[in-house]
Amino acid sequence: MSGNSGKRDTAEFKRDAVGLVLSAGRTPAEVARELGVSAEGLRSWVKQAKIDRGQGPVGALTSDEREELRRVRRELAEVRKANEILVKAAAFFAKEIVK
Repeated sequence: MSGNSGKRDTAEFKRDAVGLVLSAGRTPAEVARELGVSAEGLRSWVKQAKIDRGQGPVGALTSDEREELRRVRRELAEVRKANEILVKAAAFFAKEIVK
């Protein structure tokens, strides 16, 4: 892999690549070939950009909504883990009190 792979992961690079597709009327395959990224990945970026602009299908999540969903799911997993620990601790102490 080339030394540019990190550069291709930046939001600015993705925004510019999507711009080439949307504003220049070029196909994702053409732009992807030129930039050295996968055509399928670029199609995905274009699709998400359209959703973020309110041009996607009804019910499609924007990038901000996707990030919020990831954050809430992580938080829920932490809360469930903490709850499990508390349930086990309560059971342990309940046994100690009965003794």
